[in-house]
Parts: sequence; structure tokens; C-alpha cells
Amino acid sequence: MSRKTAPDTLRIAVAQLNPTVGDIAGNLAKAREARADAARQGADIVLFTELFIAGYPPEDLVLKPAFRKACERAVLDFAEETSDGGPGFIMGTPLKRDSGTHNSVIVADNGKVIAERYKVDLPNYGEFDEKRVFQAGPEIAGPVNFRGVRLGIPICEDIWGDLAVCETLAESGAELLLVPNGSPYYRAKIDVRHQVVIRQVIESGLPIIYANQLGGQDELVFDGASFAIAADKSLAFQMSQFEETLAITTWSRGGEGWVCSAGPMSRIPDREEADYRACMLGLRDYVNKNGFKDVVLGLSGGIDSAICAALAVDALGEERLRAVMMPYRYTSKDSLKDAEDCARALGCRYDIVPIFEPVDGFSKALKPLFEGTKEGITEENLQSRARGTILMAISNKFGSMVVTTGNKSEMSVGYATLYGDMNGGFNPIKDLYKMQVYGLSRWRNAHVPPTALGPSGEVIPASIIDKAPSAELRENQTDQDSLPPYPVLDDILECLVENEMGVDEIVARGHERATVTRIEHLLYIAEYKRRQAAPGVKITKKNFGRDRRYPITNRFRDRG
Repeated sequence: MSRKTAPDTLRIAVAQLNPTVGDIAGNLAKAREARADAARQGADIVLFTELFIAGYPPEDLVLKPAFRKACERAVLDFAEETSDGGPGFIMGTPLKRDSGTHNSVIVADNGKVIAERYKVDLPNYGEFDEKRVFQAGPEIAGPVNFRGVRLGIPICEDIWGDLAVCETLAESGAELLLVPNGSPYYRAKIDVRHQVVIRQVIESGLPIIYANQLGGQDELVFDGASFAIAADKSLAFQMSQFEETLAITTWSRGGEGWVCSAGPMSRIPDREEADYRACMLGLRDYVNKNGFKDVVLGLSGGIDSAICAALAVDALGEERLRAVMMPYRYTSKDSLKDAEDCARALGCRYDIVPIFEPVDGFSKALKPLFEGTKEGITEENLQSRARGTILMAISNKFGSMVVTTGNKSEMSVGYATLYGDMNGGFNPIKDLYKMQVYGLSRWRNAHVPPTALGPSGEVIPASIIDKAPSAELRENQTDQDSLPPYPVLDDILECLVENEMGVDEIVARGHERATVTRIEHLLYIAEYKRRQAAPGVKITKKNFGRDRRYPITNRFRDRG
């Protein structure tokens, strides 16, 4: 088609959907539904996200020939369906070719594949390790002629790196850049994405449409928030964050190129709302995509289990949470009341299973071995392990997944018990420091996030937020008996973990050197515990697990 007969309007549907890794048939069904919806609204083309048919990230599934073939077959079948005169599509899929296995897109229209494009810049940092399973595309391929419009299709990292992919596409005649992405959430990530795209708009002079995946995948949460930046560097449209949606955007050709004349302009949540909704979405998708009918957690009367209970009810509904209080002789009356009040406010099932008999039974069985020793942490941990065993028994009996409730501050310094309170399948607050847990608890009491299934009002009693945190494993115990105040601890940990700062730098911020070196030591020696911890939602730029990979056996200490 020549430029003279090329259209002056292009309606692009951006499919911000929630695929499941490995569910090729389910992902294809979502794609068909989205394309049918787009057709009803008069779209010309549907832009799906990175590796949509496979789900992202597929990790080592890509190495399995049967998986690659099934993905390609599904996309080719879908391509044939475009012979109905409806919209074409751009869909991500792994493809095995003579040049290697590529992170690819297929462009289809009029019943056939009209182009393939391969990702040339493979990320290999943080949560990404695509060089492990993919080979880079052999070259930066030119734009695709779609119904007379030359579309450049860089894939995710192609616009983040320094390979000048967008600029090269512009020089090759591209008129619009459509970018499928699998960009996971971390705090304030939307601002980072906008700046990346603005930089590429400046380099290329072209408008860029950024389509991002939605949904939880193990530790990662993809928050959607797809958008476009116009050639003049203004925000052309903005889709919602944390919500599955299809948006029809209308693009018109003028003297200065293509301009978005219609598209959504959704509100973007503030930081606390975004963090809470990321935890909620991550928990919901982990439970549902792995086929658990419901969840169970230990509700202690403390803030960590309370916010996890709120997240569970918001994510799954009150009928899918069983909260269990497991008191012992050190459990205060306040904690008993707070746990019951929290469960009542959330509307979930609440059971009380005392642990006097199992703990005393363990103590009696171990008495000959422990004779002549002083009581201490070992006896305290027996309480935690009795609770963990009870929760796992409930899980085994009823098929409920145990929700783990330890925050990042505790996991950093090993303030958790293996095979006790660390038992469980998923931890929605694993990447939240203690002070962030307090902040989100206050936020949730004042707000009900969109898509939440829980009630409004105070769901976390103020008495839980206001009291001094305690594991209640001995008389009059508080966390600050063995740890610095949480504002101090969290700042030191953020310096050590997120920012990789040296001890001297942290001391210069006003912290005592002895405290900093002690926390650094605790951080290192707790690595073996973290390796055995349940997965949890990534919220910060560097979470434990995918992002931060320190050795367990490690004698390094920063002493200046």
C-alpha cells in the first residue's frame, strides 16, 4: 500500500491482560476475548504484552522444545483467525529459529503472519536473566508495514538499554513505535518508565505506546499502567494500574506525524495505595493461579499478621481466610482481644488452638537432653514451631495454603524461626520493612482499594498499631529487647540492602558504628534462613530472592 492510500487514522487496542505462565490455552482464550472486544469497538490492531502466549517470565520453560512449539502453534492458529476481517495483532511468543531461541513477537493480519521481530537487548540484572534462555536477535529489524502504516516494534529492554533501537527504527522509516513489555512493579516504577520512554521519544522523534503486562507471577507483580508518550513528549494516554483492561486508542496522522486523539487518562495511585495493591494482587494471583481454594494464617494480635489477614480478605474474600490464634502462657489478654477484634472486623473465620500441650510435650520429651542447661531461645522457638506445625496440619487436612507473615526487617536480621513462623506458601509482606507495615496498616484503615473484597472502616484495630511489637515468647518481651528501634533498623537495612552502602557511609548518616556493624553481621548470617523462606511480593527495587543473591557461606565484614 502506498503512502497515498495509507490510512490517516489507526485504532490501536492495548491489551493489558493477566496471563498465566504455561497456560497456553488459557492465555489464548484471553487473547481471543480481547480481540473480539477490540473488533466490536472498531480497532485495527491489538497490541499484546511481552511473551503473552507463554506468560512472563517463563524462565527455563523456554528451554523445553514442547513448550516452544505449543506457544508458536497457538499464535499461528490465532493468526489464521484474523482472516475474518477483524483487527490484526502483535503477540509475544518464544520462537526457535536458525539464529537461536528468541524472545519474539508475531504480527498477524488477514489470516496470516506478516512479520516476526526478535528482541535484541536481553536484560541480565536484578530479576531478569533472559540471557540464560534466549539469544539476542541477530539485527535490529526495520518497521513492519501494517495496513500502510510503518510500525516499529521494539520489545521491552530494547527501549531501556543503549543499543539505539528506537532511533534505528525511526531512521528506517517507522512512524509509530509499539512496545510490548513485561515490566514488574517496584515502588515509583511508573515514573521510571515514563522517563525511559520520554528519552526514547527525544531520540527517535516518534510517539511510543508502552503496553505492560498485569498480574502476579511468583515473587513478581506486573502492575500494568500502560501508557503512551506523544512526539511532543506529553502523556498521550494512561491506563489504570493493577487492573486488567483493554483500551482503544485512536491515532490520527497529521502534518507532524501521528497524534493520539482518543484514549484513557486513568488515575495513578499514590505510593501507599500502590504498595498495598501490589501485595494484594500478588497474593491473589499466587493463590488462584496455583489452585488453592483458601488460606490459613496465625493471627497473633500483632501488626504483621493483622495486615496479612487484611490483605488476604481483600484479595480473596472473607470466606477464603481462616485465622487461627494459638495462645500460650506468654500471650497477653490484649493480644487475645486484638486478634479476635481484627478477625471480627474482617469477617473471616476465627479459631483458637492453644499450644500448651504440644509445647509442654516437647519440653518433657527433651528434658533429659536439656538437663543442666538454662532456658532460652530454644524453648522460645519451641512455641513458634508448635504454631507452625499446627498451621501446616490445618493446611494438610483442608488444602489451605499457609500465609507467612514476616516483614523484611525481621527477615533481614533473622528475627524469625525456621520451621515455625516461617512456615508457609507465600508471604505478601516479605518485602515491606516494619515501618512500611505500620504505614500501610494506617492507610488500609482509611481506604478500601479498588477490587478489594474486604470491608471498609477500621479492619486493623488501633490498639494493634499503637502497642509495642512483641513476639510474646517470654514474659514482658518486646522486639526492642534485641533490636534497635524500627525506624533506626529500617534505615540501616535500606542502606545495606537496597543501596549497598558501606559501614562508614551509614555511620555518617548518624547511626552508631556498633549498631551498624551488628546489623550487618545479622544480615549476613541470616542468609541461610532466607534461602528457605516462602516467596513473597517484590515491592522494593531489591528484594530478597531474585534481586539480592548473597552467598550463605560468607566471612566478609565491612570494617573500613
